[in-house]
Amino acid sequence: MRPVALAILALTLPTLAALAGCGSVRDAVVGPRMGPMAYPSVLVGQTQPVLASAREPAPQPASANSLWRSGARAFFADQRAGRVGDILTVLISISDSAKTQNATNASKTSNNTYGVPNFFGLESSLGKVLPNADPSKLLTTDSASTATGTGAVNRSEQINLTIAAVVTQVLPNGNLVIQGTQEVQTNGEVRQLTVAGIVRPEDISSANTINHTQIAEARISYGGRGDISSVQKTAAGTSLLQRFSPF
Repeated sequence: MRPVALAILALTLPTLAALAGCGSVRDAVVGPRMGPMAYPSVLVGQTQPVLASAREPAPQPASANSLWRSGARAFFADQRAGRVGDILTVLISISDSAKTQNATNASKTSNNTYGVPNFFGLESSLGKVLPNADPSKLLTTDSASTATGTGAVNRSEQINLTIAAVVTQVLPNGNLVIQGTQEVQTNGEVRQLTVAGIVRPEDISSANTINHTQIAEARISYGGRGDISSVQKTAAGTSLLQRFSPF
């Protein structure tokens, strides 16, 4: 019974993996659902504590004989993001291409002969133990190895997107940690864009925008889920076999 159980298990695991890869039965029948709107720290997975901003004081109540509050965001006040909860526009324009081709050929041949002509005067006694042995050629090795490898990379990427991110943390030196997620659903296909990283307040333009090249530790993810993505994705069972196959 044990071989039968192992065979059933081997047939069941790829099926379960395939079902898990689909997400859920509802997504397979009705279509993918958009994620709930939440704070970016929940969407991206931020675990660091949120620090209060010491870069810009909070607005104060209007003083007597004044039409404006001290620190209010109007006229000559700085409208750029600088505190936790502020929104910053990220401009993503990636036009990248790479082409690499390598070829390697290596071969090695080795011949070695080891002998003991003199061994404490006992070399003459070797013939009694091994009549056909030659002390000058006790060990001979012969080895040959050949290695051939080829590889090529031809990659081209072009992404032009705009996303609004939220300041989730202000570091002690004044740098801002931003995170943002955007989802668009069209004809049963959900496209998801996620951006996260660290920016300098000085790099934020007067229009409250920043380029993706000015984001340190940038994490930009652009993908989707739905019928088209499921067709293009490698099946879970095939992926497991390709990854763990010893042949």
